[in-house]
Amino acid sequence: MRSHRPLALVLAGALVLSACTADKTDTPQPMHPSAGASGAGDPYYPDDGNGGYDALDYHVDVGYDPASDHLDGDTTVTAKATQDLSRFDLDLRGLDVQSVEVDGKPAKFSREKEFELVVTPAQPLRSGSTFRTRVRYSGDPAKTAHAGGSETGWSRSADGGAFVVGEPHSAAFWYPVNETPRDKATFTLTAHVPDGWTVISNGREQGSSVKDGKTTTTWSEPNPVASYLTTIAIGKFTVQRATLPDGTPVVSAYAPGAEGNDATGDRLPEIIAFLAGKFGPYPQSAAGGIYLNENIQFSLETQTRPTYAKWADILTVVHENAHQWFGDSVSLDSWSDICLNECFASYAQWLWAEREGQNLDDRYRAAIEIFHGSTDFWNRKLVGMGAGHEFEGVYDKGILALHALRRKMGEGPFTALLHDWTAQHRHGNATWAEFEQLVNRLAGQNLTPFLDDWFRGDRLPADADLYPGSLRR
Repeated sequence: MRSHRPLALVLAGALVLSACTADKTDTPQPMHPSAGASGAGDPYYPDDGNGGYDALDYHVDVGYDPASDHLDGDTTVTAKATQDLSRFDLDLRGLDVQSVEVDGKPAKFSREKEFELVVTPAQPLRSGSTFRTRVRYSGDPAKTAHAGGSETGWSRSADGGAFVVGEPHSAAFWYPVNETPRDKATFTLTAHVPDGWTVISNGREQGSSVKDGKTTTTWSEPNPVASYLTTIAIGKFTVQRATLPDGTPVVSAYAPGAEGNDATGDRLPEIIAFLAGKFGPYPQSAAGGIYLNENIQFSLETQTRPTYAKWADILTVVHENAHQWFGDSVSLDSWSDICLNECFASYAQWLWAEREGQNLDDRYRAAIEIFHGSTDFWNRKLVGMGAGHEFEGVYDKGILALHALRRKMGEGPFTALLHDWTAQHRHGNATWAEFEQLVNRLAGQNLTPFLDDWFRGDRLPADADLYPGSLRR
């Protein structure tokens, strides 16, 4: 609130206030420490993440021996307390913890539930204070159980190295973390591997050195990143380096057997330029890709440098790089809103096809004709789908929903939607409710019933919503 009192009165009041309260402000306020919550509050994954602090930065230092699959880790988490803390949790799956320090002092620690590392500092932490937690740990990360599907955890690769991909979980398989997309932080990796092996990660290369038969490499991502989008890949890679026209560094790594994907990888500047024309300026510090010779079930939009399965094609590269805007820069707040990531990255594939000359209205009508009578196709919700069902409809029904929304809003408002959404929430988190508000504002009308029909509905949309605008013949 802006005051309109005369300046003299304001100054006089300020002097009196200062004189009366000087002794109070010099006296530390009493603390009321309590334990931080053991979950971040997402109802789909209530144990994921933690409360009581905001992670600001991760510096992960790991040594890895591919021959034995042994990892030694030394991670420092910089965080800001959001309450007076008597104890707090980090997420860490498997692995053995040797020691924990908070601000340089030994801290007590224990393991609870499936993956909680409970830390009790020597003294309580005051709300608003910045603190650093150092965890030393080791083990065989490939032995840690994972859920399968889109969560591979730490995996051995065909060349004897290793890689990490997973959604919603991946980071806690190899370093202690607040494993929730609600708490994004900057990320630096320093990795030590036997000479002859190469380490690829997120962000920009900060240099490498060889000493005593070990290669040490550092990567740093200065933009905040959701933890499941961090990665490490260790292999006998062929590495190609280039730059985008604006100077953004491009690093792409090809595993043995995946070198043939370089023709696709070479088109990355073209793809990013196309997507920037649709979504706004490229939001990341670096670009590139990690091309594995692994027949995993999915590729993943690991920030700045997506990780690709051996079957990845040009549309996969389009999809994963569209995520650099939708999902990586603008991250979801709750997993029930996964369509904000996947529906848009999937629709980017249609936008690329449109660039190649395909009539999307015809493609849409053909798809509706195929799936018109399919209950199984339409009963998959795109928003609020329920835990365990996040990825069932977003790759196909989600594309149709966005094309219908495009025709409902009109070309101008839909184009503005793509740019405004990514600009307004750049490097932050956003919700479906915020997206719906933006749609209605740009459309100049209440489209909530239309959005409910398509995105929250579990049946064939009403005919008027199925064929809006130019889709109706």
